[in-house]
Amino acid sequence: MVLGGGLVLAVAAVLRPRRVVVAGASMEPTLWAGDRLLIARTGPARTGDVIALRDPRDPKRVIVKRVAAVRRGEMVVRGDNPDASIDSRSFGPVLNVAVLGRIVRRYGPVGRAGPVR
Repeated sequence: MVLGGGLVLAVAAVLRPRRVVVAGASMEPTLWAGDRLLIARTGPARTGDVIALRDPRDPKRVIVKRVAAVRRGEMVVRGDNPDASIDSRSFGPVLNVAVLGRIVRRYGPVGRAGPVR
């Protein structure tokens, strides 16, 4: 039994899971304000992934966007709702080091819980 618990801790340490709550409409209809998301570092971001990253305009803020293109050392990110999104069209490509992780699951609200695509 201890081995199983140790394995969970080891996986958690490697993936470094984090949580974030969506604010705003930039990712509608995929994500809505109030959605609670689980983020994990699961390898390099790929085109189409929904990621959490440091806002290039204010590194203390975390934003959630979709990867539109991946280039060497940087990526272009976009909101799913272009009319409500400030993204790479405004601030340009972001450095890969700004990425906190990929959104792996919506855990709340309960009626919307599940994978994020």
